[in-house]
Parts: sequence; C-alpha cells; structure tokens
Amino acid sequence: MSHTTEDRSDPREKVAAHHRAGSGNVRVPYPIGVRATTIVARHELTPRMLRLTLGGPGLDGFHTYQADDHVKIVFPDLDGTLRAPVPNDQQMLDWPHPMPPTRKYTIRRYDAAARELDLDFVLHDGGLASTWAEKTQVGDAVVVAGPPGAKAFPHTYDHYVFAVDPTALPAAARWLEEAPADVSAHVVIECDDPAEHDYPLPGRPGLEIVRLVREGGGSTLADVVRSLDLSDRAFLFAAGEAGDIRPLRAWSAGRMDALITGYWKRGVAGLVED
Repeated sequence: MSHTTEDRSDPREKVAAHHRAGSGNVRVPYPIGVRATTIVARHELTPRMLRLTLGGPGLDGFHTYQADDHVKIVFPDLDGTLRAPVPNDQQMLDWPHPMPPTRKYTIRRYDAAARELDLDFVLHDGGLASTWAEKTQVGDAVVVAGPPGAKAFPHTYDHYVFAVDPTALPAAARWLEEAPADVSAHVVIECDDPAEHDYPLPGRPGLEIVRLVREGGGSTLADVVRSLDLSDRAFLFAAGEAGDIRPLRAWSAGRMDALITGYWKRGVAGLVED
C-alpha cells in the first residue's frame, strides 16, 4: 500500500512556474492513473526504433508536462494474467504483490484532443518490451500506469547539453519541440548502429547535433561532452546506459546544474538509476 502526503494539486502550473523562473531540478508529483488504451498506429522510425501510438478515452485527464516524463507498461504474467495496479484515495497506485512485469517508457508526445500517446521502443533481441512491441498490432489493448511526476528543470539557462543514447532520444526530441526558441543546445547522441541516427529530431535555431557510434562496445559519450566549449550558464541532461553517463556525474558537480539518469544498464533488466 502507498502512504504519502505529497501535494499533487495543479501539477501543470507547478511545472510551468519552474520552467519560467526556477533553478535546478524540482520534483513535481502528478496524480497517478492507470490507463486502458488501444494501439492505434505503428511507425518504424529507424530499423531499430519503433513508435507505437496508444489511444482511446482511457487517456482523458492524462498528465504530462516535462520532456522526460514516463509511463510504465504493465505486461501480463507468463500465464496471460494481467495484474494491473489500482488507484487509491491518495492519487497514487496500489500494486499487486509480487509486482507484475513492467517497463518504463518516455512519453514522446501526448495529444489530449486526439486522445493519443506516442511511445518509442528501441528494438533489441530478447527484451521483454522490445519483443512485445515487435509482435503487437493495431487494435491490441495496452495498460499503462503513470506518469508519477516530473523532474522539472527550468527553461532559463543560456545553453543546454543533452548527452543521450537511443533510449533517451524521445526526451531530447520532446524538449527540442517544447523549449523556448531563444535558448541554444548541443545534442550528443551515441548509438551502436549508424542507422539509429536517422531518428527524427526537430530543428531549432542554435542547435548543434553531434552523432557518435560506439566502436567495439566502448563509449566516448562522456569524453565528447567534457570537450565541449560551454557557457557558464549551461544545463546538462544526461540519460542512457548507466555506465556510459556515470563519468558525467562527477564532472558536472560544481560546474553546472544537471539531471543525470541511468535509463538502463548492460546485463540488467528493468533498471532505472536516478
């Protein structure tokens, strides 16, 4: 059972106020819902990235106000039983025990009027969500839980650096669409396959994209970010494989405000490292 006294009222305005005039990162909780949706479209973005569009009236009242908001997809057990969480009177969820299989995915787009939610899946052999995404079809039912809230960072810095791998491209792309036009950004992307760099990113003034390909399994992402010539008022968003971005934690400390999140770790299923 969840027991919390967090104030989850008016999250849209709380996030917007921090975007306008805040500093650093602030945690803004949302009322957490469980949504019964249906797949309404499939679109191959690259040979290794698939977009699923979820839709339906279950998305009414959905909350998402920050570029890296995420939901959990709730998968059936091996016997086909779906054990979804249940909302409680504290605007949170009571999860069954043991926990059902879930995976977290960043919200690329939410259109309230169309009742549509876009989630982008990196395709790889053997992954629970990847295997499901490749097999699922338009018309299939999907249950999602969340988002739990935002780790909001302001839109008031002079420059932004996004250090990402494909798993964090949806967050970077959404930020490029939603952030004010008068701030500049570097987006440093590291992929295993050059074809992954075909992922569509919105253009904007002052944007520089650096595309890297891992050679022999080694990452140069942190080294490239540390070599950038940055202004004193820069913000770092680093997300992707936990080990690849970890060097940026110590490097950014005392140097710039940052939000650094391990979305996954080699050899570990379902990791999120904050």
